[in-house]
Amino acid sequence: MGQPESREYRAAEESTLPPGQRIQRGWPVTHYGPVPKFKPDRWEFRVFGATADGDKHCWNHEEFSVLPFSTVLADLHCVTKFSMLGAEWGGVSTRTIVDLAPPAEHVTHVMVWAEYGFSANMRLADFTSERAVFATHKDGELLTAEHGFPLRLVVPHLYAWKGPKWVRGVEYMTADRRGFWEERGYHNLGDPWQEQRYSYQEEPGDGPEL
Repeated sequence: MGQPESREYRAAEESTLPPGQRIQRGWPVTHYGPVPKFKPDRWEFRVFGATADGDKHCWNHEEFSVLPFSTVLADLHCVTKFSMLGAEWGGVSTRTIVDLAPPAEHVTHVMVWAEYGFSANMRLADFTSERAVFATHKDGELLTAEHGFPLRLVVPHLYAWKGPKWVRGVEYMTADRRGFWEERGYHNLGDPWQEQRYSYQEEPGDGPEL
């Protein structure tokens, strides 16, 4: 009898790779800067900016940990051209956060903030995708520190840099502005199906108004 198919091969049959991507076995560690030390007594998740009620909304680690738990089966596409297929991400849906801390009506974009001032911008519609999740788990296990514990954002239909590790909050914005990598030459939108890797590829309207 033949060997059973691996999860990667089964996922590959069910998924279509974006252009320029290759299937990755395992999960490489990629990030800029050191891995932060998690201090649960000091950890806080904030939603601020143009909220519907004008207030800042905060959860400590214990409070965030008991929010409704969701799982999403989704691929992860890195701009460095590897794709990890068929992972199960578990955590708090971005829609749960938006329901608990609604944005004002005129909000169009969000900035997701992480440790060390790292940030990633995206359209509100991308952030509230039904498959976007603030992940605490992958394949049923807690994330490791190197992969973003205690919290990383996963937005499967965008390149992975749009999903920061070590997330600490979300800012609602009424106009777009570039995040950390977007200011350093990466595409403002980051759609892997359009191969939107770098800012020189941007079309009129893809980036913030100057």
